[in-house]
Amino acid sequence: MMNMASSTTSSKGTRISSEERRQQLMAAAVTEFAANGFHATSTTTIAKRAGISQPYVYALFPSKRDLFLAASAEVKERILGAFAEAARGLETSEERLHAMGKAYVDLLDNREEIMFQHQANAAAGDPELREPIRRDFMALFDDVARLSGASEEEVWDFMATGMLLNVIAALDLPEQYMPQGPEE
Repeated sequence: MMNMASSTTSSKGTRISSEERRQQLMAAAVTEFAANGFHATSTTTIAKRAGISQPYVYALFPSKRDLFLAASAEVKERILGAFAEAARGLETSEERLHAMGKAYVDLLDNREEIMFQHQANAAAGDPELREPIRRDFMALFDDVARLSGASEEEVWDFMATGMLLNVIAALDLPEQYMPQGPEE
């Protein structure tokens, strides 16, 4: 009997590792949760989008809540990774924040992740999700401060601009609504 946790076979007959399946599941979860929110999304729909069985979803994640929080953490890690890469090697906090801001603007092209962030914030109305989502946001705020070396006020401004950018991207507003930096 094949161990579903170790690998499965694609439609082309090639073996897919459990890590590749996990990545497919995470991408499907972000897509479905972004479109429908936590409560309106079923694990059946996510499994179907990922091309896996629903029992396999539960082999990887004990609950829909755990899957949602893992997807949220993955989105946050992509943002943090982009910030860390952008800030690397720059000398001043101003340069680092500027580079991190440009990196975030590039991330806005992934509308699903932007919509997922909105859905995660909305899901924080659920008492079981509030604290982990709150904790992740505070950690991102602290990571921006650590990576940039900027003052608390500068980090507040950076994060506020990021939230505005999320709304602009989610609403697909015209370019005229994008904030302009000092040299743009």
